[in-house]
Amino acid sequence: MKQKPLVLSDIRSRAGTFVADWRDAEGYERGEAQSFVRDLLQVFGITRTTAAVYEQRAKRASTGQRGYIDALISGTALIEMKSAGEDLIRAEQQALDYMESLTDNERPDHIITSDFRRFRLLDLTAERDDPATIEFALEQLPAHVEDLMFLAGYRRAKFGSSEQESASIRAAQLMAKLWEHLEATGYDDHQASIFLIRTLFCLYADDSGLWERDLFSRYIEERTSEDGSDLGAQLTTLYQALNRPEDKRYGRADDLIMAFPYVNGSVFGEAVDIPYFDRAARETLLQAAYFNWSSISPAIFGSLFQAVKDKKARRELGEHYTTETNILKVIRPLFLDELEERFEKSRAKKRELEKLLQHLGTLRFFDPACGCGNFLIIAYRELRALELRIHERLQELDPKRAQLSLDAESRVHVKLSQFHGIELEEWPATIARTAMFLVEHQANQAVNLTLGYAVPMLPLQDSAQIVVANALRTSWADVLPPSPDVYLMGNPPFVGHKERTSSQGDDLRIACQTHKVGHRDYVTGWLSKAADYFAASPGAGQFAFVATNSITQGESVGMVFDPLFRADWRIAFAHKTFAWTSESPKAAAVHCVIVGFSKGSRKGATLFEYASPKGAPVPRYVSQLNGYLFDGPLISITPRRQTLSGALPAINAGSTAIDWDGLQVTEDALDEVSMDPAASRYLRPYLGGDEVINGIDRWCLWMDHLEPIDVRNSSILRSRLEFVRLKRNESSRAATNKLAASPHLFGEMRQPLEPYLAVPQTFAEARLFVTSTFLPETTIASMKLFTLVDDQEFAFGLISSSMFIVWLKTVGGRLKSDPSLSSSIVWNNLPLPDTSEKLRDQIIAGGQSVLGARALHPERSLAQHYAPLAMDPALLKAHRTLDTAVDRAFGARRTCTSEQERQRILFERYAELTADE
Repeated sequence: MKQKPLVLSDIRSRAGTFVADWRDAEGYERGEAQSFVRDLLQVFGITRTTAAVYEQRAKRASTGQRGYIDALISGTALIEMKSAGEDLIRAEQQALDYMESLTDNERPDHIITSDFRRFRLLDLTAERDDPATIEFALEQLPAHVEDLMFLAGYRRAKFGSSEQESASIRAAQLMAKLWEHLEATGYDDHQASIFLIRTLFCLYADDSGLWERDLFSRYIEERTSEDGSDLGAQLTTLYQALNRPEDKRYGRADDLIMAFPYVNGSVFGEAVDIPYFDRAARETLLQAAYFNWSSISPAIFGSLFQAVKDKKARRELGEHYTTETNILKVIRPLFLDELEERFEKSRAKKRELEKLLQHLGTLRFFDPACGCGNFLIIAYRELRALELRIHERLQELDPKRAQLSLDAESRVHVKLSQFHGIELEEWPATIARTAMFLVEHQANQAVNLTLGYAVPMLPLQDSAQIVVANALRTSWADVLPPSPDVYLMGNPPFVGHKERTSSQGDDLRIACQTHKVGHRDYVTGWLSKAADYFAASPGAGQFAFVATNSITQGESVGMVFDPLFRADWRIAFAHKTFAWTSESPKAAAVHCVIVGFSKGSRKGATLFEYASPKGAPVPRYVSQLNGYLFDGPLISITPRRQTLSGALPAINAGSTAIDWDGLQVTEDALDEVSMDPAASRYLRPYLGGDEVINGIDRWCLWMDHLEPIDVRNSSILRSRLEFVRLKRNESSRAATNKLAASPHLFGEMRQPLEPYLAVPQTFAEARLFVTSTFLPETTIASMKLFTLVDDQEFAFGLISSSMFIVWLKTVGGRLKSDPSLSSSIVWNNLPLPDTSEKLRDQIIAGGQSVLGARALHPERSLAQHYAPLAMDPALLKAHRTLDTAVDRAFGARRTCTSEQERQRILFERYAELTADE
């Protein structure tokens, strides 16, 4: 038999009876307070004395004197009673004074004060925009029961609020302590997972109205010994009972066991061994029971709960989890915005609203990298909230609708069975299924509270379909057949090509159906699988994934996007690079993009752009998005060995020492090497991008013309060269072993023999221009510096222009979000058309003006010259003059005014120059 939950109408009716019973009471604090509070709590379904502690001793923070709290419901409410006519504000201050003596788990979210005639409610979790206190008369209680519904386990916390975040973190910390105990006793990992999930369900049910409040904590207190010796056995007995209907239980003589409703086998079905507990572990579980679990966010808590098995992650609980804001960046443009827009357009049309309700029940949602189910949880929550708004609007259009004799379940169209996932590991998959039950319960509570429909909550009838498997080696169609009503979404693992394991490489080969996966990020396997999945359902398909931003950079673009575009997929929306992180200041950020696809769409696209990686997205409508996430042709830039333009000189990376610092000279060793007559002959400046930009000194021993007698005369050279020889011989790379024969030479030597233009490989994203400079041939360029022989200074003018940095930022790779130059993708593909002598001279003159403006302040480093918010006006003016010439060289009729304009011109030129290839 299904348990019927309390609904608003029931509670309001009870409140009316309570008012009638207490209207004529004398109102004496000492004689009647406890009875008054007991009757009040019964209005909200709290019938057992263990749910509230009465007359608890507590110390007042202001005076140090001890007193009594009239009633305390741990984590929920503190109730302070006064005699009729007394000051409730003073009573509230007294209650706040007691708060200091409470533990974290006992500390309530609300303070209720009353003098039998009036009530005053203080919400300690209220946001700034919400009223923190309300007052009302006893006779007004039926009209204010919604304000007190937290007593019945109903929460109206704002999703993603600091209240939910902090509660979820605290809850996960409590579960981590229980896990540590089970781990320390040697309890089987799999069985410990099941046991913790069942305990979580009971803790949540205790506070959220799934069964009588604090029934689970009462069971622990009354049925287990204080030393904890029988706790494991008693919990096992209870969990077995929860898997059986009440009339089929073995312990029917135990009234307390029978008070628990039937849940079903989806949570309590599998048999597990009895765990060992002691006094400390029992106390830990009781502390968890006293915590208010109804205040958690299943999405945030699920992420945190997933981490409790890892010691390092346990220490950092609360620092790393997927924020709801980031999840909404995926699901809103993928499907939710369109559904909400349809609702707004149909607000006055009853028939259209009914169609929308039916439509919600036909949709399917699939996360093939679901982890602990965050995307599915938030999607389900938002769809249930939309469904509720539709029902509310239909009641406004037809007030009689509320009285229709429909089964409450038939009014719920969005079911857990519409949500599917694939997860590699069993533990997060189990969390996902359970968290979906919790968010379903929260959604049902909202229906009960708002509409008065008593949606049955137990036994569990439905569940999300989470499959434990390797998503890149599993047929997605076997999990959920493809159709136009399926939405794919998720956040696949962030694994770059350098971090990929050999097994993950094989995963990619299977998913992408190729033997050559190159520098593909692991996430690209999900993109390929998504396209193949929908190929079985022609004309259908919408999917969106979070990915590392490298898929929209460099050579990855062609590998990832060209097959999708050829298969008629188009980008429907995208978020440019942003930081995927929690709000914790210690959390590590991963620089990500979000890309959403639809099949054959020609409606344009929405691009979300960010002023900074941690900023807020700003949407912009564009006609078409390519793989670089800008409005332009569906072109990808492929590696090229020679320059596309004959007017450009070759560019080379600098030299690589392969020396374990044997050929490099640190600042500590500089004096010693300088004072050695032989070694000092080979001492050279040795600069990479960081040194060039920031004016940092660095040195090396450059011995391309080494005299053997110098080695004989210098112990410094002998020891350093012997060290390099030994290290190269010890290497596991055959190529490095060969270099041991010439330990005096850099492993890779590409040093120009004449003055050269030095271009840093990587620089800060905020720079407005590339920070290049000229260096003498005696300054050795490291591999972090590109070199060009540019005796006429034409290349310097091009590289110093806005046109070039736009090209670099658009098609080049990035380190996090910082642009990174490459020869084969960026420089060799620069689409410079044939340039007239006049324009060429103007570009050279413009570059010389830039050098002249720098020379006005020789004391400044390039970093100081090009500080984005503090560029010297003369230098900025010189660059703008240079831009005029370079823009015209690329075919602009006037100086470009935006990055988008330059992008369009660059890709037009690229298409023209490669048309015959």
